Amino acid sequence: MYRFFLIIWSLIVWPYDVSSQRINAIKRTELKIKKAKSALKELNTKESMMLAQEGLLESFQLNDNRLKAKAYMVLGCNFVEFVNTKKAERYFLKSLYYANLNDNDTLKGLVYNDLGAVYSYYEGNFEKGIKYYKKGLFYTEKIEDPIQITYDCLNIAGAYVDEGRYEEVMPFLKKATYYIQFNKEAEAQLNYNALWGRYYSYKNQKDKAEYFFEKSIQCGLTEKVDLLDSYLAEVYSDYAIHFEKFKEYDKALKYERLSSQYRDKVYNQKRSESVKSKEDVIKMKEYEWHINYIEKEKEEKELSLKKTYIIIVLFTIIVGGLMVLVYILFKNNRNRRKSFIRLQKVNNELEKAKEKAEESTRVKSQFVSTITHELRTPLYGVIGISDLLADEYPEIIKSKYLQSLKFSAQYLLSLVNDVLQIYKITEKKIILEKSSFNLRDQLDAIKNSFYTQCLKTLNVIHVDVDNAIPERIVGDGLRLSQILMNLISNGLKFTENGKVELKVNLIDRIEDQLSLEFIVQDTGIGIAKENQQRIFEEFVQIERREEDYQGTGLGLPIVKKLIALFGGTIFLESEEGKGTKVVFRLNFEIDNEYFSSKLFVDEAKAQALKILLAEDNKINQIVTKKILKSFGYKVVIANNGLESIEACKKGKFDIILLDINMPLYDGYEVAIQIRNLSITTPIIALTAFDKYEVFSKCKKAGMNDVLVKPFEKEQLLGIINSYVG
Repeated sequence: MYRFFLIIWSLIVWPYDVSSQRINAIKRTELKIKKAKSALKELNTKESMMLAQEGLLESFQLNDNRLKAKAYMVLGCNFVEFVNTKKAERYFLKSLYYANLNDNDTLKGLVYNDLGAVYSYYEGNFEKGIKYYKKGLFYTEKIEDPIQITYDCLNIAGAYVDEGRYEEVMPFLKKATYYIQFNKEAEAQLNYNALWGRYYSYKNQKDKAEYFFEKSIQCGLTEKVDLLDSYLAEVYSDYAIHFEKFKEYDKALKYERLSSQYRDKVYNQKRSESVKSKEDVIKMKEYEWHINYIEKEKEEKELSLKKTYIIIVLFTIIVGGLMVLVYILFKNNRNRRKSFIRLQKVNNELEKAKEKAEESTRVKSQFVSTITHELRTPLYGVIGISDLLADEYPEIIKSKYLQSLKFSAQYLLSLVNDVLQIYKITEKKIILEKSSFNLRDQLDAIKNSFYTQCLKTLNVIHVDVDNAIPERIVGDGLRLSQILMNLISNGLKFTENGKVELKVNLIDRIEDQLSLEFIVQDTGIGIAKENQQRIFEEFVQIERREEDYQGTGLGLPIVKKLIALFGGTIFLESEEGKGTKVVFRLNFEIDNEYFSSKLFVDEAKAQALKILLAEDNKINQIVTKKILKSFGYKVVIANNGLESIEACKKGKFDIILLDINMPLYDGYEVAIQIRNLSITTPIIALTAFDKYEVFSKCKKAGMNDVLVKPFEKEQLLGIINSYVG
């Protein structure tokens, strides 16, 4: 029991005992470094170096940065005494390094002061020396040490005096005057009075200078210390220079002799030989070797400790990471079950939302297709009847009103279709058609369609087409018309009693490919700079004349999207009060297959062709039948799907024109049943739907091709000739 009590007691007392031992060791080392400093004051460099080296070794063993800084500082001062400034600087910088690690402002101030002395008095670099002195003063003022502040001010003042910069001395001498009252040390008093003596001697104030020189000498004679004797030697020398300046040569000689006596006393031959002797040099090298060994050993220990620390940290991180990972896995496993239930619920909701979205998309698509079909059907009638009027009454063919009626109907068809399908443009679902058209005729038709609007606004439309452009080109003429109609319409809305000019230039021609530049320019009110980008946004309208129809705000956005669909880019220039200019470039092909401006029909073949027209719309029946008869074809009409099938059973036809949207049986079902009868007659689908919406379904039902309503006479004849030619 007694032994157990002793063990417990030793465990309690041991930490306090270790702490007490460390404090005592630090005190012993600090005392040793203090003795090294005192030995240096007595110029006993051998003793000072030995004690400083021992103190440095112990400070590394104690790992005390403050003691390391002090030991290095004493070593540096010893090397200053040996006039080895390079090594002195090296040890002072090491002292500064450890002072910074210890964040000790007192030591920082002292080391900077020592570095200042090295550069000022031993290397003659006063500027660098003063810089270090001032850094030292910064730290001594920070800790408010009046004694050290006195020394720092005197050192800076002394450096300025030695360099001859007397005008910069006064601020530091005045500060020293305030702090000297707190510093009764003979060294400080001696230097303070000597500096005033030198200053007044420079100012030619002889009596004041001699007063301070005498006072300085009295301070030096109070104590018999080698350091004070060395300072007295300097004071006597300065005093001799003073008397020489005022031509009192006897006194100058007297004080110069005293200066020499004190120098010989301090730096006698024996000490000089001792410093320079081989034994001292060897000793110095031994001390330096020991210091380097201590530093190397310290670095090795630090490296070893660093490695050990890294291993411990890594081990801690790994263990901690594993623990965190185990916790995360456990937590994830527990939460996974909850998440699975939540995910099932969310998935069910998403599935329902997906079904609703798909249904909404399907309904929207169906709505767009139905509306498109219902609008195209009557417009086909308008266009067809205008063609029939032109055929029956040739005298009105060149009528501006008839041309405007036909072209406006075509334009309205395209515009309504694009307004309803603008979402398809955005989703790139609209595909450009390729067909042959006469560019000049189309531009004239566009111009004529604005005849009434020009009369109303007193505007003139001028069309200028480059003569190098061929008569007929291949591309989507209807889309091009829509672009130009929108741009010209926009120009007319903002122009009154002015001009809208349309220019078409040939930019490049490579084989059958053309690059055309279109310029639409008006002399209207122009567009403000802040609106020039906004006008291409959907549903954006800017101010114009009140009597104008406001429109949908989709015209220019559709223009921009259509030009992008062509692969072009639109550029707009406008200045308020001067008008607007729009430029874009598009690519087209040359129509080399067009051989006549009139339709060519083989009369013999026309008489032989028998065509079945399956169409439920009466107006469309009249229009299409009239066109076919104008070619000399024999036409049989079927009003619905059932009649179409029966007609095929009863007779033979060269071409079947089959409307897709018919009662009883739609076009797809009719085509399937006709093919089931082993009838191979070419079937051309007639539809108001987009060709690419129905093409694959038509092919699957057995149809040969698709013709979209409304169509031109040339298109109808061309597709018939392609299958019976």
